[in-house]
Amino acid sequence: MQVILLGPPGSGKGTLATDLVGLYAIPHISTGDIFRKNIRQQTNLGLEAAQYINSGALVPDHITIAMVEDRLSQPDCSDGFLLDGFPRTRLQAEALSVIMNRCHKPLTAVLNICVRDEIILRRLSGRRICSVCGRGYNVFSMPPHAEGICDDCGQPLTQRADDHPETISRRLSTYYQQTRPLVDYYEKLGLLININNEGDIASGREAARQALDARIGRL
Repeated sequence: MQVILLGPPGSGKGTLATDLVGLYAIPHISTGDIFRKNIRQQTNLGLEAAQYINSGALVPDHITIAMVEDRLSQPDCSDGFLLDGFPRTRLQAEALSVIMNRCHKPLTAVLNICVRDEIILRRLSGRRICSVCGRGYNVFSMPPHAEGICDDCGQPLTQRADDHPETISRRLSTYYQQTRPLVDYYEKLGLLININNEGDIASGREAARQALDARIGRL
């Protein structure tokens, strides 16, 4: 099973991906994880990617594609995978098609995770993290007992720079300009499945599971 997750930042792709790889026993291929590994190991591609990531810019397509192709060639992907964060552009999508054709593994489905912008803004802008132990909170849906203080260690909570409303708006704008067109691209290929993920985690997971099971049953 070769699956892609599409969706704007804050739509819950990461959480859903974790659930789906457990259900279907396939690896979760996150571009963020690939970048971090290459940067940590100081590969040539990792050093190039770090320059863009540290400045808040998107990593160029040729670097991302090379990293993803290397990851998909590893043995744990032989029975399938779930891609999260790739492709982000039409060029990346076309490059992935070439990679898939080369290894004779057609895409099974593209799950488009649908969440309205106002809900995303609330989710992300409400996130807080403990400055010491790293425990996460959300001031709207999972607040600490004492405002601004970690329940576990009593240290101050902080807000990540990319969770500020202005940054979220820029990230959404980038998504609509560069990645949203892939929804139409994959819909025309008959691969797109829309998943409403505005409710609770269990509802989104069940909707995705049912959709994938139905798709597998048709193959």
